[in-house]
Amino acid sequence: MSEIQKNNDEYKLDAANWIILHTITPLVQQINCLDLQQIGKICVEQIPKLINARYASLYILDEISEMLHLENHNHPFLINNIVSLNQANLSPMIKAIRSNELIIIENIDSHKTPVISKKSRKFLQNYQSNNCIIAPLICHKRVVGVLNIADKVNADKFSDEDIAIVELLRQLMGASIGNIKLFEKMQHQAKTDGLTGLANHRTFYEVLERELRRCQRYGGQIAIIMGDIDNLKPINDNYGHRAGDMAIKRVSRKIVSCIRKIDTAARYGGDEFAVILPNTTIAEATGVAQRMVEEVSKSPIVWERQQIEISVSIGVGQYDGDMCPEEVTHYSDEALYAAKQAGKNTVKVFEKPKAGIK
Repeated sequence: MSEIQKNNDEYKLDAANWIILHTITPLVQQINCLDLQQIGKICVEQIPKLINARYASLYILDEISEMLHLENHNHPFLINNIVSLNQANLSPMIKAIRSNELIIIENIDSHKTPVISKKSRKFLQNYQSNNCIIAPLICHKRVVGVLNIADKVNADKFSDEDIAIVELLRQLMGASIGNIKLFEKMQHQAKTDGLTGLANHRTFYEVLERELRRCQRYGGQIAIIMGDIDNLKPINDNYGHRAGDMAIKRVSRKIVSCIRKIDTAARYGGDEFAVILPNTTIAEATGVAQRMVEEVSKSPIVWERQQIEISVSIGVGQYDGDMCPEEVTHYSDEALYAAKQAGKNTVKVFEKPKAGIK
């Protein structure tokens, strides 16, 4: 090779690298964010153009349910919205997740590692080629999602440069998605009680103020349930605080099982709970409270082979936008106190004072 040819090749390589760097740098800046929708848009709009591919899809992994959820895609045809990691016939995506490695498929029919069964190719007829890249998105050695790229345009396979670009971007996207999940987790923890998973005291008041403003602006009323675990102190004294924590968690689960998704259940204090029920009559709220009392009383906990009976006392009230949050909780507490005085394991209803009486 002549010196001139060598210099020309080096110049072309430098020029190609400059173009790639010039194109990728803005993408890196956009990917480094806390906006999952923006990352999804980059995946299906900009990355396919960058490596000259037709289709792309981004799935986000829910580790608790072990399900992949489709975040964004540019396919003109239907693809799976949800993919279970526990499916019987492992799809290429699942195999990529389990290996944590990039899977580059030049020809899906002849691909050997991993072998892709015909049952895993039900969408194959929608593509114009047999090549694709399956890229697990990794953050701290854990998979947080998957980027799929298919149909290389005007070529039989993805080039080394294409693969290098995807390898770089999948690491960056994995880090960003991991940061988003961490941020969301921290936000959730700031709003919830660590023991029960219910809203905490601060979140309860935030929701209550918002609902009261809504009532003031649009009319209507909200119902409030205040509950307290009966005789929790003797449980703590006789069996220990871990048994008491078990009782608190059991009661919280029973409360949640009795309410709607639009309602807000909170751990108001140590053994006290509160529930906000928008657009609920006092009769409806009383019915909910009665179910809570019944569900808790028939669900004793078992601690060190000993059965421990638990029960709750509940106060119920209904309020409109003319009341402030402090009045709402004060009157609901009065109803709760009345339930305690009436022998516990019961429900009492707060009657709103007549005009001019507080």
